[in-house]
Amino acid sequence: MTQGSTRRTVLATSAVALVAAGCGTNSSSNSEASPASETSPSATSHPSAAAGATEGTTAGPVLASTADIPEGGGKVFAEQKVVVTQPKKGEFKAFSAICSHQGCTVGKVANGMIDCPCHGSSFRIADGSVAQGPSVRPLDAKQIKVEGNSIHLL
Repeated sequence: MTQGSTRRTVLATSAVALVAAGCGTNSSSNSEASPASETSPSATSHPSAAAGATEGTTAGPVLASTADIPEGGGKVFAEQKVVVTQPKKGEFKAFSAICSHQGCTVGKVANGMIDCPCHGSSFRIADGSVAQGPSVRPLDAKQIKVEGNSIHLL
């Protein structure tokens, strides 16, 4: 019993240390940060286009530059599980990169569609709605904030 209790104590202490190490803040405010250097569990849309976005919302880490998102297209950020689109010049939207059909990560944005490679579902870049099944639910909307030329996760 002592050996089991000691092992549980070591495992629990290690888990707490790992969680605490992951909770540090990034004091860097480099707006040119690489998307790969920033991680976040969520992302989303331009404040003027996003439901629930409010003025004065503190911007999160930089996801991308506005120049990284082609007009009429978008970019998948698999690590952050978000896809950012620019349906019209200067209008940015963000959606979950997790397909609502069976949870695959969408693979690409092309021809005004967000495409899932697993079963062929396609979603519209303007609103994440289903353009082609088998998925029957749209991609979940996410929130982003555009400040200058930087797109931030919220």
